[in-house]
Amino acid sequence: MGEAQEVQLRIMDQEAKDQTNLPQYTSITDQYCSTAPQTRNYRRWIRLSIYTVFLLAGQSAAMLLGRLYFVKGGNSKWMATLVQLAGFPVLIPFYLISTTSKPSTNDSQIKSSPSVTTLALIYVSIGLLVAADCYLYTIGLQYLPVSTYTLICASQLAFNSVFSFLLNAQKFTPFIINSLVLLTISSILLVFNNESSDGTSGVSKAKYAIGFICTVAASAGYGLVLSLTQLCFNKVIKRQTFKAVLDMIIYQQIVATSVIVVGLFASGDWKGLTREMDGYKMGKVSYVMNLVGTAISWQVFAIGCVGLVFDVSSLFSNSISVLGLPIVPVLAVFVFNDKMGGVKVISMVLAIWGFISYAYHHYLDDRNCKAEKRNAGEVSKAPMLES
Repeated sequence: MGEAQEVQLRIMDQEAKDQTNLPQYTSITDQYCSTAPQTRNYRRWIRLSIYTVFLLAGQSAAMLLGRLYFVKGGNSKWMATLVQLAGFPVLIPFYLISTTSKPSTNDSQIKSSPSVTTLALIYVSIGLLVAADCYLYTIGLQYLPVSTYTLICASQLAFNSVFSFLLNAQKFTPFIINSLVLLTISSILLVFNNESSDGTSGVSKAKYAIGFICTVAASAGYGLVLSLTQLCFNKVIKRQTFKAVLDMIIYQQIVATSVIVVGLFASGDWKGLTREMDGYKMGKVSYVMNLVGTAISWQVFAIGCVGLVFDVSSLFSNSISVLGLPIVPVLAVFVFNDKMGGVKVISMVLAIWGFISYAYHHYLDDRNCKAEKRNAGEVSKAPMLES
């Protein structure tokens, strides 16, 4: 009888402990779910805001300076392409800082790290694509008014969506399809726009057509590069660090720069650079400042672009890039006296409409994701409350 009472007392004591421990466990869980994710979320939005500013500012400045190079007497396609890539040394201090920061010692990350051969293959392959893409963009920028050039570049979002569907399992929703249709029509409209005298004096219709085709091809190549970059981050690199972003930028640009330097010397363009500098309409100092400013602007753009791919997706990065494209035509009206005819205005409106359609899709997707996480959290708490 005494032993039975003792056993009963032990059971009651254990139940009392469980009841006192249950609220504490629930409280800690609730606190973690409410504070830690919010802190990470704020940091993420700050990081995304910085990347977005870098992308928009770098893109706008680089395009305007790139067009200014040709307008004021620059003529070397290889040099104009080289400055898009050769500015990567300005990122080395940031790279050294990210390397000397306290590394993660997670064993699973070390085991899943790709081999040097795999990374080299990735950087070389993407670097070669980037070199070809930048050269095509340069041809388009030389032969087209900057306003037309930027509007055609809006088609890169459509190409990126297709490649993301093929490579990254991106789902096509009605809003994405609507965005693709609008951006495609926006670019096609510019085929019927006769601009032989719109800020591109001396450019024939044949060169205008070449510039148009090269810009469309470059936009397709850019969409492919972004989708491949996202694929590499998700499937191969699998490291959520700023160093991984800088690795992707610096190493691929070392490859691309090497290719363009070979092209510069093989084509013989390097022989005329001194003469080009002497004949530059704004003077030698302005010539050098233009090239340096263009190089730095493209690197600022690269940090923002790859950072958004790393943090969100290639489509989101590209949509922000498309959002900034209408800024350049407006500035070009004042800087280069580009004309904004009816066709261009309609094309710009369609491009903005296409971006808004995609942005709204992303908003709905993000809202549904939050709702699913909230429902999952409520379901996970239910068994604890029942017990």
